[in-house]
Amino acid sequence: MTTWTTRPETAADLPAVHAVVTAAFPTAAEAHLVDALRTDTQAWIDGLSMLAVDAHGTVTGHALLTRCHIGAAPALALAPCAVLPAAQRTGAGSAAIRAVLGAARDRRQENLVVVLGHAAYYPRFGFSRAGGFGIQAPIDVPDDALMALALDPRQPVPAGTIRWATAFGI
Repeated sequence: MTTWTTRPETAADLPAVHAVVTAAFPTAAEAHLVDALRTDTQAWIDGLSMLAVDAHGTVTGHALLTRCHIGAAPALALAPCAVLPAAQRTGAGSAAIRAVLGAARDRRQENLVVVLGHAAYYPRFGFSRAGGFGIQAPIDVPDDALMALALDPRQPVPAGTIRWATAFGI
């Protein structure tokens, strides 16, 4: 298993992030989504776009948290997460996700993160069915694919329908 270094993205990293996200998905749609989120002042939160870099400093993985809302309450959306295909299943994605969740916890202004993703992957980070929190999507999604994580379980968690940033098109 490779040891990954994690850090927040910088302006110099934007082409590398775009390349990683483009390589990780069948189309460039997710890379364009990241670019659009970066320009949305209501969604983008500095310091919550994290990278996993290898020993040579090559950007290999990326995880992003942006502002969403549960009803009227602010929350965070984890998406997209991407790893260069050659580095998938090496821990780069996990490192980036743990780093971005840690950065959100450190802010102490955030408590809830939602993700729409693989039900077998995200529970390792503490995510569980969003329905258990009384959270639902505004579109039809598999119940086990919509998950939520309370960063501080002692704090209240809002219930209601998720409103993602406009760039998500949901």
